[in-house]
Amino acid sequence: MPTISSLCVYCGSSTGVSPVYAAAAERLGAALARRGVRLVYGGGRVGLMGIMADAVLKGGGTVTGIIPGHLQNREVGHDALSELVVVETMHERKARMSEMADAFAVLPGGLGTLDETFEIVTWRQLRLHDKPVVIVDIDGYWGPLQAMVASMVERGFVRKEHAALFTVVRDVDALFDALQAMPPPRFGVDSEHI
Repeated sequence: MPTISSLCVYCGSSTGVSPVYAAAAERLGAALARRGVRLVYGGGRVGLMGIMADAVLKGGGTVTGIIPGHLQNREVGHDALSELVVVETMHERKARMSEMADAFAVLPGGLGTLDETFEIVTWRQLRLHDKPVVIVDIDGYWGPLQAMVASMVERGFVRKEHAALFTVVRDVDALFDALQAMPPPRFGVDSEHI
């Protein structure tokens, strides 16, 4: 895999009930800063998103947040980032995050995180991009998602090879190992249709 210079991370705007989620977000942010990898994320200052962005900034790293105006107006936008891009729609937010990233990582989160994750995996399935997608299964959080995808394969709604469009790892350290182990892109992309 070529060197990753920017990583898009999807994660919760809440911290969840266990402190292990916040610790993972902080660890990932510190690791991104230490490795000189720019964080691209949803631009929020709350939850795991804010913890991760603050850790990158504390470590001297670069953070680009992308947030729709209606969320910025609710004062959840992080105003201390290296760059905060305000867009009009949620779709524009997701498209810009995709364009700016070399790879994608997923930490625990809620419905919005699921939406972003499935959309970026679907875009890969449709060959709109061929960037790595790595789900970080902190404390077994994404186990039910893995079981659901396995069931979809078993029942004939997802092809077995499409279940391999994302990789699942157990912790933040394994994320970087997984990214390094990824093969180069396999096909040309058609990103103009995003």
